[in-house]
Amino acid sequence: MARGKKSDKDSGHSFEDYFKRAASPMLVLHLLSEEPMYVYQMTQELERRSFGVYTLSLLYPVIYRLVDQGYLEEGDKQISPDNRVRQYYHITDAGREYLHSLFPRYLKLHQAVLDIMDAGTDLGGTNR
Repeated sequence: MARGKKSDKDSGHSFEDYFKRAASPMLVLHLLSEEPMYVYQMTQELERRSFGVYTLSLLYPVIYRLVDQGYLEEGDKQISPDNRVRQYYHITDAGREYLHSLFPRYLKLHQAVLDIMDAGTDLGGTNR
């Protein structure tokens, strides 16, 4: 490694961290477009649907930001069998509209990355 440069590990900002930060609002909105959920349930569902690849330790900042933006609202609070309070969240109409605008933009960027990688490199992997 070149002198003065830090690895992703040293900086705490890996490719995966940045990607998750960008994609998490869209994924949360998608999950909540299906049904209201509490935060731990969302993290478990993201991990389950990604076969363990998409894990998050902190989802609350994403949730609070989406609430502040008017895309989510707090719903019912329920007490779990082990006496934990579960705050459910649900998507708003504005959140649904935002989600529907995000996904095509995500697909366009994803395709652009695939096109760039296909155009100039041979990484030995499959891109499509």
